[in-house]
Amino acid sequence: MTDAARTTATISRLGHHGDGVADGPLFAPRTLPGEIVSGVAEGSHLTQIRVETPSEHRVQPPCRHYRSCGGCQMQHASDAFVAEWKAGVVRNALSAQGLETDFRPIHTSPARSRRRATLAVRRTKKGAMAGFHGRASDVITEIPDCHLLEPALLAAIPVAEALAVAGASRKAPLAVTITTSDAGLDMLVRNGKPLDGPLRIELAQLAERHRIARLTWEDEPVAMEQPPEQPFGPANVCPPPGAFLQATREGEAALLAAVQEITKGARRIVDLFAGCGTFSLPLAQTAEVHAVEGERDMVKALDAGWRKSKGLRRVSTEYRDLFRNPLLPEEINPFGAAFEAAVIDPPRAGAEAQIKQLAKARTPVIAYVSCNPVSFARDAKVLVEAGYSLDWVQVVDQFRWSAHTELAARFTLKD
Repeated sequence: MTDAARTTATISRLGHHGDGVADGPLFAPRTLPGEIVSGVAEGSHLTQIRVETPSEHRVQPPCRHYRSCGGCQMQHASDAFVAEWKAGVVRNALSAQGLETDFRPIHTSPARSRRRATLAVRRTKKGAMAGFHGRASDVITEIPDCHLLEPALLAAIPVAEALAVAGASRKAPLAVTITTSDAGLDMLVRNGKPLDGPLRIELAQLAERHRIARLTWEDEPVAMEQPPEQPFGPANVCPPPGAFLQATREGEAALLAAVQEITKGARRIVDLFAGCGTFSLPLAQTAEVHAVEGERDMVKALDAGWRKSKGLRRVSTEYRDLFRNPLLPEEINPFGAAFEAAVIDPPRAGAEAQIKQLAKARTPVIAYVSCNPVSFARDAKVLVEAGYSLDWVQVVDQFRWSAHTELAARFTLKD
């Protein structure tokens, strides 16, 4: 291809997915603001990109798999740039709603700290291969030297490949979700062959041979040598297979520290979208907690963890779809026993319906944990218009080298 067929563009900013954006708009992955790049324009995307004038923030990616792997998007940018950009994403989302606040220094999880990952694992003529899909591709990139995952996850790659040899079809790769725990690996396999008697026996033997703590095939338990418990404060919880957990221990600790600071002194706390108890159980060291969650198995796991623990105050649980059936003000403020603080940690869609009810209930303090700055800013505007102050935001980057941004924020009701 001749240079005449190539387009030259100047990157003006980054989009929400971390791609560089030039006039057009023209999207150029793995580029940075201020860079002059060339490439082939295919619709609104630039391909076959060559950086003609690099940014001062461009660095050599630390991982040798970065060029072909789709697991990371931002290794070509300096840590300082990524930190400022992620804080800027939150600032811009708030600004779009007419809001501003103080920002605390970002907390970034270290390299090799992801405790959970879903690998694509395909059978081959010689055995199997496991890794991440390339960017916008079905091609699997093997990742033996991944800089993102905990060492225990990397060590589990041969186990995932053995699972594919035993139970994958030649047509589609397995999706193997692996979570580390103190008891060993917790593995959930999807897209495999139907689980019949011989396959169940083979998988159980494989789990025993590799000392897998728990192996689940689709929704069927295959083996459990030990419950793969996760510590939440002084309690230990065995989450359902595939249940949501914070991506890194360091990120979880940063979010928990923010939530504990926000709710300090509260004697009764309601925890909305409580999951398996990430916040509920540590908070129960000093307060009574009512935990509300829309996944029944998570509610059961949280309750079981509390009942086995010692030294915690009462944690009541409720299975409830907070999108369709949010807690109402009269439930948040039952006569003589109002909640003094609320914790809310919704999925990416945010919690529009529940936030409106919290605002009506005039809960004095709200700790909002979010994985989506846009839905967070929308919900924050509802609270501010209802008389709350957005005191500060703590950005937490536990999805290192990705475009994903999380945060914790403190809201207090004005006098």
